[in-house]
Amino acid sequence: MKKKLAFLLAGAMLMTAALAGCGGDKPADDSANTPADTAQQDTPAADNTADGGTLRMLTNAAFPPYEFVDDSGNVAGIDAEIAQAVADKLGMKLEITDMAFESLIAGLQSDTGDIVLAGMTVDPERAQSVDFTDSYATGVQVVIVPEGAEVKVNEEKDDEGNTVKSVDLTGMKIGVQTGTTGDQYCAGDYGEDAVQRYDNGALAVAALVNGQVDCVVIDNEPAKSFVEANKGLQILDTAYTVEDYAAAIKKGNTELLDKVNGALKELKEDGTIEGIITKYIHD
Repeated sequence: MKKKLAFLLAGAMLMTAALAGCGGDKPADDSANTPADTAQQDTPAADNTADGGTLRMLTNAAFPPYEFVDDSGNVAGIDAEIAQAVADKLGMKLEITDMAFESLIAGLQSDTGDIVLAGMTVDPERAQSVDFTDSYATGVQVVIVPEGAEVKVNEEKDDEGNTVKSVDLTGMKIGVQTGTTGDQYCAGDYGEDAVQRYDNGALAVAALVNGQVDCVVIDNEPAKSFVEANKGLQILDTAYTVEDYAAAIKKGNTELLDKVNGALKELKEDGTIEGIITKYIHD
């Protein structure tokens, strides 16, 4: 099993998590969207400015609370606000394009956008195609099952004598969102035949409600929203994996990579990123 973690560590990370491999089936929108509560998008910062212009963010806005379409039709959420804060640091205007998760890396490669913030996990396979910024959040992949479902939990000791717990989904039909790390991990751990792919998390959860799959592996934060909206579901106490989230930039664009990393460093140090995360996540 890949990337399993100590039970105590999982509990700690669930309290501070912000992030994950997200996606959705909403088609790309040629018009730019902006977060409703960050309307002043063209106000440059006094220092640490880039050459001005527009920072074009690509995302998949079907992954609350990281990115979602608000009541005004704008893309909002944790990643949208972090991107806005980065753009402000760089003296740039932010534009957000909502597209299918599996198209985000191709969007960078074709210069449709400059940066991806979409709860994207730092992953060696993806790193062959894009450059990742420093991580700005930690995510937890969890398992959603019907209430009362019996799922095997394995226990073993690590090198330091700590008890490590991991869920065992052997024999279960696992719902995942196409192209996410949950998709990759489950296919690697249990084989392609065990995985049922869906365009977004909501469809995977609907399949679980309808009995078409036995569980869904997805990021903890949208998992909580799905369980709240669908009676009869629960999140297992033992997490599936812990992972780091970062922004993705076109391979070789070291100038933008360095500028974004500089902005992220300042936003971490002054508490801006923590404030954005706690605005949406209240564990």
